[in-house]
Amino acid sequence: MQCMEGDLDSSAARLFEGLLRRTHLSLPSDLADVVAEEAEAALGASDVVLSLANHEQTALVPVPSRRSTSREDQQIEGTFAGRAFATMELVTAPAADAGRRRVWLPLIDGTERMGTLEVTVPARGDMVAPELVKLLERYTHAVAQAMLSKGLYGDVFERVRRTQPMTIGAELLWSVLPPLTYATKGLVISAMLEPAYDNGGDAFDYAVNDTHAHVAVFDAMGHGLAASGAAVFSVAAYRNSRRAGDGLIESYDAINAAIAEQYAGRFVTAVFAQLELASGGLTWVSAGHPPPLLVRRARVVKRLDVPPATPLGLFEHDEVVIGHEQLERGDVVLIYTDGLTEARQPGGSFLTEEGLTDFLRQEATAELPTPEMLRRFRHTLLERVGGELRDDASAVLIHWKGAAEERLLPESVR
Repeated sequence: MQCMEGDLDSSAARLFEGLLRRTHLSLPSDLADVVAEEAEAALGASDVVLSLANHEQTALVPVPSRRSTSREDQQIEGTFAGRAFATMELVTAPAADAGRRRVWLPLIDGTERMGTLEVTVPARGDMVAPELVKLLERYTHAVAQAMLSKGLYGDVFERVRRTQPMTIGAELLWSVLPPLTYATKGLVISAMLEPAYDNGGDAFDYAVNDTHAHVAVFDAMGHGLAASGAAVFSVAAYRNSRRAGDGLIESYDAINAAIAEQYAGRFVTAVFAQLELASGGLTWVSAGHPPPLLVRRARVVKRLDVPPATPLGLFEHDEVVIGHEQLERGDVVLIYTDGLTEARQPGGSFLTEEGLTDFLRQEATAELPTPEMLRRFRHTLLERVGGELRDDASAVLIHWKGAAEERLLPESVR
């Protein structure tokens, strides 16, 4: 009952001072112990478990710790920890000791969900004091940021997330991709990349700069390491052009020339899009890529068609045409690779754009957090194709002015 009977402000100061002081020189593999020890000392907490979602986002895997008891992986479906991760909300349950409560908090860096923090804390009946909940949410955010920082210097967190070997091509891709989810006021961008351990040619990138969001999806010819190299090179060329202030057509020309010079005989399809944050004005170009889909009020209302230019990497190319669409509040745009619609179901038939549209219509009514919608889509997709994709499949969702970002915040921040 330490943190309930004492001064919570003093406990909070001690908690954060301890975490920040000790993580200066700690090993990455020490972080789980530091997190547990500081929560125990400052808050009277116990049974502290730090878990990360595996790359498939099917289970939460405990980070090794000398202090916590041995724990098994917890499935995201059907567990308290999984509910906290999926809904991005705090979940509580009775603890073994009277006067205490078990708490699961989503481990979030900004709005990018990484896993969960599980902890037992003092409680009054079945309620954890709101002030303590707020403190735990802030602490979990600080832990997530410390984990990202420490993860740059060691492999412990990446090893925890892997449940099977990763190919060199997938290793290369994951090393350059941005976080799967980003949100700011009026905007959520969320992505998926599948298969997680053997993706050889799909990639995505985004940046939010002042007045515009910039999003790109690439699909390099073939599979394996050669395709991964072309996809990663495409991302680098896109960033170089974007950071130079190039427009959509200038970016197409620059990336096309760079790929043609470095990867003779290979090509990459792509969509580059820009969204004006204030007005919802969307512009895009297609380099031989499937057209994005527009979801409005839980219905796929149109394909965002534009005459496609030649895929990137071919010296001779068609005229590049810019598409224009005025988004309405709450609109969702899906940019995807053909690995989704060409996924073969048992019996040999393709999922098709119609199948993709059916899923979007069903999930749009559930009002789930945007990244959870893509996680569920991944599992539905794998179920429909018998558990294994024969081609890479990636997607990026852009949700504009629908207050979707509020679902990604801790309750006390909301």
